[in-house]
Formats: sequence, structure tokens, C-alpha cells
Amino acid sequence: MTERPWWHPERHADRRPLLIARNRIAASVRAWFAAQGFTEVDPAALQVSPGNEAHLHAFATLATDAAGGTRRLYLHTSPEFAMKKLLAAGETAIFALAHVWRNREGGPRHAAEFTMLEWYRAGADYTALMGDCAALLRLAAEAAGAAALRHGGAVCDPFAAPERLSVAEAFARFAGVDLLATLDTGGATDRGGLAAQAAAAGLRVADDDTWSDIFSRILVARVEPQLGHGRPTILDRYPVAEAALARPCPDDPRTAERFELYACGVELANGFGELTDPDEQRRRFAAEMDEKERLYGERYPIDEDFLAALAVMPPASGIALGFDRLVMLATGAPRLGDVVWVEAS
Repeated sequence: MTERPWWHPERHADRRPLLIARNRIAASVRAWFAAQGFTEVDPAALQVSPGNEAHLHAFATLATDAAGGTRRLYLHTSPEFAMKKLLAAGETAIFALAHVWRNREGGPRHAAEFTMLEWYRAGADYTALMGDCAALLRLAAEAAGAAALRHGGAVCDPFAAPERLSVAEAFARFAGVDLLATLDTGGATDRGGLAAQAAAAGLRVADDDTWSDIFSRILVARVEPQLGHGRPTILDRYPVAEAALARPCPDDPRTAERFELYACGVELANGFGELTDPDEQRRRFAAEMDEKERLYGERYPIDEDFLAALAVMPPASGIALGFDRLVMLATGAPRLGDVVWVEAS
């Protein structure tokens, strides 16, 4: 039988308790940030660049001015560029609950349009964001009246202290891969070395796979499913090659101040000690767009205002959390579509 549309009265009645829980979680999040001294901001969705990561795909549009001239704009894939400009302008602690858009997305955990909770702390070490994440997991569970986060049979205690695990430790533990052995002291990658280890671990490696492709395959197939069971996991210190917007770790330049938060095997958040060197950021963006052009035959423009703002932006840490996913786990809903008020038609 064909599934009823989201607006069918009976289906809406089934979903409504989850949607009301979503509202309670959003209200609690806003209250928590206000109590922490944050200012809520509302970044514009249309931007000159949607972001410059090779595997993120944007929605483009032509904007027509009063004189009939046109220019290409994009729906942002994250409010990051706009929020960092606000840090450059003098804001010190900001958050946004923003709708964002990513093309080529779909499935129980993904949607082309979703809500992102993003926040920044000027002058703070990126480990401060880890404490924020733990607090928000507890907050969401309390607002939903849940004792645990649940998804697909997995259970995570949001009141337990998160496990902090480096990417290298996780690759060794769950895949038997020595990741750091495939990185030189400057962070350059050894594709052959990682390919050999992946093949020894029983994973398929294609001739045209890059180091990044192989890294992602190991992460998705062997590491991510093991994370966030029983208690949350913070997967920390990504290779610098996989952290285009993050500072290198001061004690090991092969790795970067980037972490991801997991619960029930689901990635919830992606945090950084923010890179503020505009020249290095331009180099990384160019490399990402070269890879995007190689793989997908397109590239996105670089936001020159963003690079100019980086030059005056203070040291800061920032993070983006998938709000719909957080609600999904706090309510035990099986899919994102169950916890959004209106699904795309």
C-alpha cells in the first residue's frame, strides 16, 4: 500500500508528538545558549559561495536585479562563512538554528533541506565544544522525556560522559589500520600504504581511489558503525588532509583540531579549532575545488569576502550539529522525515 503523505490527518496525528518534542528541544537549546551568554543570529541562506568542500553539492539559482542583470547565487550548505564574518565583525559567542541545503542527499538520515545548529566561541579551545555537545545531548533527552537516545536498535546514554577517541586509535581498534603511518610529517598522504592496509583488512580498493576515498571507505565501513554505543563518542584529531577548515594540532601537524560527535552509530556534529590563515585557507579551497572538478565536473567560486574576514577574525572554535538527527535520536523516530514539520513534496 502506498504510504500516506505527511499531511494526511492520520499520519500527522502519529507524527505530532514527535514534532511537539522537536519544539521543546529547540526551545531548550535556545534557552541553554542564552544562559551561556550566546547571541542568536540568522544568516542569509543565499550566498556567493555555498562552501568549498569537494563532496558537498549545492543548489544554485540566478538572482535578477531591478535592471535585469543576473548573477549566480547558491543556497548555503552551512551558515559557516556568514557566521565567521560576524566573528570578524566583533561577535564573540553566536549560534544559529539555520535551514541548509545539500543536493544529492536523501534517505532515513539525510535530506536535501535540513536544520543545522551551528555555534562559535571566540577565544576558546576546540575542546570547549566537546563539553557543549555533552550538555546538548542531555538537554535534548530531558526535553523529549527520554532516558536514552535510540536508533535502529542501538542505544546511547546521553547522560554518560562521552568517550574521546582519536581517528588513529579508532582505525587501529576497529579496522587494524595504522593510519598515521600513511601520513608524512607535513600531513601529505601515502595512497599506496593505505590501500595495502585496507585490502589486508578485507575492503575493496579501486585503482582510481584516492587516499581520501580509501580513508572514507574504512571510516564508513569499519569505524562509524562502532561509535556511540552505550555512551557518546567524540572522534578526535582527524588527519589534516580531511580537515580543510581546521587548525593543525600543535603537537602533531599530521592531524588537525577536528572532531565529530557520534551516538548510536550516527554522526551528529562536526567541530573545529578554526583555521584563520587566509592564504592557507585559499590553498585548501583550491585543492578541494580541483578535486570536485575532477570527480563531478564543476567547481564553486571562492568567497573573497570570507577570506578577507579570516584575516581579522579572532582565534575561535566552531561546530555544526544536525538538529533533525538529534531530535530523531532523542525521540526514537526511525527517520528524519518523522521529525520535520513539513516534508519536501
